[in-house]
Amino acid sequence: VQLQASGGGLVQPGGSLRLSCTAAAHIFQRNNMGWYRQAPGKQRELVASIWKDGKNTYYDGSVKGRFTISRDDARNSVSLQMNSLEPEDTAVYYCNVQPPRQPYWGQGTQVTVSS
Repeated sequence: VQLQASGGGLVQPGGSLRLSCTAAAHIFQRNNMGWYRQAPGKQRELVASIWKDGKNTYYDGSVKGRFTISRDDARNSVSLQMNSLEPEDTAVYYCNVQPPRQPYWGQGTQVTVSS
């Protein structure tokens, strides 16, 4: 069962995007959720995560203060609001449980930050 991310696109530096991901209820409700990204030539990395109770979050230092992760338990969805985007944020973004599980990796959504 793959988790599919959506909402990516091309945006200018300083712009914003909102990514979304919906999971099956039995996956979403039992797990912490995370957003990951993989830039060309780099390893996939955890960008942000949110505990299953929604009360605690984690952000990588490179996005802290610019990105906000949230979850909607009624819709079994997790979102990533990305503000003040920088060219260094260009990557394919994925959602998965945290820690991630191989079967859940989807195709991701491309985010390109460029003028």
